[in-house]
Amino acid sequence: MFDSLIHLLLLLTSSVFAVGLFRILGMPAILAYFMIGIVLGPHALGLIQDEETGRQVAEFGIVFLMFSIGLEFSLPKLYAMRKTLFGLGGGQVILTLLVSLVLGKMAGLSLTTAFIIGAALTMSSTAIVSKILMERVDLNSRHGRLSIGVLLFQDLAVIPILVLIQTLGAHSNNWLDVLGLTLLKSSVLLFLLFKFGKNILNFWFELVAKQRSRELFVLNVLMVTLLMSAATNFAGLSYALGAFVAGMLISETKYRYQVESDIAPFRDILLGLFFISVGMLLDVRVILDNAMLVVLLLALYLLFKMGLIAALTKFYGFEMGVGVRTGIILGQAGEFTFVVLALGLQTRLIDGDALQLVLSVAVLSMLVAPFIIQYNGRIARYLVKSYTRNSIKGVDTIQEHSQELKDHVIICGYGRSGQYLGRFLREENIPYVALDMDASRVQEAASAGENVIYGDASRRSVMEAAGLARAKAVIISYAETRGTMKVLDVIKERHPNLPVIVRTHDDSEMDELRAAGAHEVVPEILEGSLMLASHALVTLGVPLNRVVKRIRLFREERYKMFKGYFRGVSDADASTASLPQLHSVEMYKNFYAHGLRLDHIPFEDFAVEVKQLRRPNMPEPIVPRGDIVLVEGDVLVLLGSNAALIAMEVYLISGRKP
Repeated sequence: MFDSLIHLLLLLTSSVFAVGLFRILGMPAILAYFMIGIVLGPHALGLIQDEETGRQVAEFGIVFLMFSIGLEFSLPKLYAMRKTLFGLGGGQVILTLLVSLVLGKMAGLSLTTAFIIGAALTMSSTAIVSKILMERVDLNSRHGRLSIGVLLFQDLAVIPILVLIQTLGAHSNNWLDVLGLTLLKSSVLLFLLFKFGKNILNFWFELVAKQRSRELFVLNVLMVTLLMSAATNFAGLSYALGAFVAGMLISETKYRYQVESDIAPFRDILLGLFFISVGMLLDVRVILDNAMLVVLLLALYLLFKMGLIAALTKFYGFEMGVGVRTGIILGQAGEFTFVVLALGLQTRLIDGDALQLVLSVAVLSMLVAPFIIQYNGRIARYLVKSYTRNSIKGVDTIQEHSQELKDHVIICGYGRSGQYLGRFLREENIPYVALDMDASRVQEAASAGENVIYGDASRRSVMEAAGLARAKAVIISYAETRGTMKVLDVIKERHPNLPVIVRTHDDSEMDELRAAGAHEVVPEILEGSLMLASHALVTLGVPLNRVVKRIRLFREERYKMFKGYFRGVSDADASTASLPQLHSVEMYKNFYAHGLRLDHIPFEDFAVEVKQLRRPNMPEPIVPRGDIVLVEGDVLVLLGSNAALIAMEVYLISGRKP
């Protein structure tokens, strides 16, 4: 018991420090768990042995990973992405498996071992790719959408692969009969679950949700997931298949996002244990003894996978530059690589040097992936000269499209908000041009007569081609702040006085966006609340002119609240020194201003404004009035520049002016 407690404490402490360090370095947490397993495992320090109990607990991580993947799937989504999913994604998985079988046979491996290796290496990392694409605001680009489509198919392909591995692991001489029976049981079970499961789950989750207990709701999610896993395991299939089906069924209910949020902590912790257990399998001595071979295999693996995906992308009608970028993004191994290898080890289909070499290549490919992916555009333009020419051609197309425009509006992002805005501008005969990175959206909207062009607004050449120097205003309708900040940097560098209106989700980042160059920031949630209030007041009989006046006053006062902020030590740099700041000054008896009326203090001479006054034992702040006399304990909240606030505080204390 004591040893188990020490082991658990060692794992938790190591995880906190390792994951924290990897986060600081900008590297995936999954690699931190690998490092913990390698260092503490039996092949290094040997502080923790690879116990059966630990592996059983870690297997629950796979269950909840598959459940989360299931939540991302829906039949309409699969159908909408069928070309990318089953064409590009299917081709990549099948060809990788075939090449692995051929090379494995040539290397003297058994077909089952070669299949395990191919199935493991065909996977790519959803965690690494999605994180980098989101950070680079590339999710809606062509290479971004292709990458996500292939990742979705890989996740989907894991299910039959795991079923097949378990079938091969039966070590039956008549494995074709075993496979046929397994497929029959899978088909019957999946038919029953999809036929009746959705309605049953809808009814059951509705019943549980009515109790309004989060604890009960989380327990219910765990119960449903494990029940489904137990059902598929009872049928001779894998736990992971049941978890995946449970996720797919719940994704069709209205509780999907709540479930996803509640299950995330369990999934992440258990997955961490799983990846630690995988790290324990890796023998560092094998890597060191075969360093040249490992590096050679790593290079061959990356080049093969990148080249295969690039060729398939070209085959399906995309330009080669997009294919190269997609290949670079998906060139590494993934989380399911280790799921496949762990199951292969459990069923004794792979072990020894083959396992160690594949593990080494997979871990190293994930280590180098973030550094390679961030240069995917440069590499593609260097390798494929036509890609550079096409980029220049795209800029020329934008310039040709916009050369007649003057005093126009540039709309960055042509989603729902951008399209509604474009219709308002068109009704008022205000010329505009819209830029968007979703090629299918651009094609459909342009075909319908909308003035939208494919282009990345965060690129200076694209914005200049859209007539930035002649524009009357720029409107950024992006949903994410990172993309907005990139566009603001481009505009601020050359045209700092050009009016820029920015859409944001809420009011939490208004100061940051204003500091970056936005002239107006429109928070969706706040404006939505104002519209809701105006409709409610009109419905309740309040005259329309009074509603309009009240909303206008509220908007002015509310936005005025965002002027200024309390500065901290972390804000001490030159870029924020000139921005309006808030500063609190508490009044004492020995202060010069003690006993003075507010209108006798020359705040205007210091370019300082009194925002509010707080008085002891009064819960609400006092609106500053000229006849208020300052007494001990009063707190003045002042707004002004840093230098003005310092001078004002000196005056309040001593009465001296600078």
